[in-house]
Amino acid sequence: MEQKHKILLVIDGIINLILGLLLLLFPLGIAHIFGVPESDINFYPSILGAVIFGIGVALIIEVYGAPKGIRGLGLGGAIAINLCGAGVLFAWLLLKRFEIPLRGQLILWAIALIVILVGIIELITKSYKYK
Repeated sequence: MEQKHKILLVIDGIINLILGLLLLLFPLGIAHIFGVPESDINFYPSILGAVIFGIGVALIIEVYGAPKGIRGLGLGGAIAINLCGAGVLFAWLLLKRFEIPLRGQLILWAIALIVILVGIIELITKSYKYK
């Protein structure tokens, strides 16, 4: 695996670990602290948090486990997840008016922008390999 792909996967993995952890903390009131939309049901955000956290772990395993024969989530999977996740978040932000504090709006837009940017960078670096 190329060094630039390893770096991208580690960055992507760290982002997923952080986002997953924040969603896992949803039942403890993390949404209110950040000013993002809250839910009356904590089940779905915490399950999503576990999945995103697991994706982060899989990305880190891909980088550090490969020399030991342990595979995780490759760059192609990371690209698909990032573009799908950020795309849906962008759609929500553009089509739905959330009545949340400015800090919540900024956090959600920042997450969408960072995740889409990472996905695009991964896509660009992956496509250079085949030119």
